[in-house]
Amino acid sequence: MQPTIDLNSDLGESFGAWRIGDDEAMFALVSSANVACGFHAGDPVTMLSSARLAARHDVALGAHPGYRDLAGFGRRALDTSPAELAAELLAQLGALDGVARAVGVQVRYVKAHGALYHRLGADERAAHAFAEAVAAFEPTLPLLGSPSSALERAADAAGLRFAREAFADRGYVADGSLVPRGEPGAIVDDPAAAADRALELAETGGITADDGSRVELAPDSLCLHGDTPGAVAIARAVRAALEGAGIAIEAFA
Repeated sequence: MQPTIDLNSDLGESFGAWRIGDDEAMFALVSSANVACGFHAGDPVTMLSSARLAARHDVALGAHPGYRDLAGFGRRALDTSPAELAAELLAQLGALDGVARAVGVQVRYVKAHGALYHRLGADERAAHAFAEAVAAFEPTLPLLGSPSSALERAADAAGLRFAREAFADRGYVADGSLVPRGEPGAIVDDPAAAADRALELAETGGITADDGSRVELAPDSLCLHGDTPGAVAIARAVRAALEGAGIAIEAFA
């Protein structure tokens, strides 16, 4: 039986006059797309374009909700209450799903963005509020997130499927968290290095941390950021390396 792995990317992040990433190229290279829902990035026009690209390339469309923080691109930690997080999630999820259905597709999974993603990895109350809101919206939607996290536990409690994610273009520290942005080794922007890391993750289930230790992740999906410099070249190298090793690229949802 041929081994498989999902390849996802954060896409649909342009808004207004701001153009971020090359969605046309990236949608052709991944199997799942985490599409911004208008709070940290994205807008209705971009969401509609993303849904059409997902339909054209047979890519699984995922909702990528974040903090209400366009100025900070959703990467600033905000003290938003769990109840407000749940309400804002539902607004974002409903917006993308509504746009998608107009072009014959629908949201197939949910992955939080940026600072919210990291908060849901550790904050049990926020994670449960998030998972319960998704379950109330559509109980068959999987959550994509960090292995062994508060969100994985919350998904299990809410009866949701949870898919484990690992990052081919980010560095890891020994506890399994990501090297903070701005620190050396946080971003892997060399296509060959990212391809090597993707193969290591897909073939062994783990990755070497910045201190040389081993981090076990057992991922169902590998993430590439659409706004990383050279993202298209990285995605091409990663896809070629995986397929060259006999690993099929297939959506998890």
